[in-house]
Amino acid sequence: MSDRMNRKQVSFGSGEEHDARERRYWKNASIQEKLEAITYLRECFYGEEATSGRLSRLFTFTKLT
Repeated sequence: MSDRMNRKQVSFGSGEEHDARERRYWKNASIQEKLEAITYLRECFYGEEATSGRLSRLFTFTKLT
């Protein structure tokens, strides 16, 4: 495998163009694709156990004065 960059795969554009493409992609993505992306990111940030078990419940009580 070569360490050289394949220039046919490189594209140039502004950040705004990239953001617009990303918004269009996720707007048109299926629910399944969106859930898979969320699961992947949860595993990246919190580890595999974050998606293999149940969600923990967290209750917070606030005293009103």
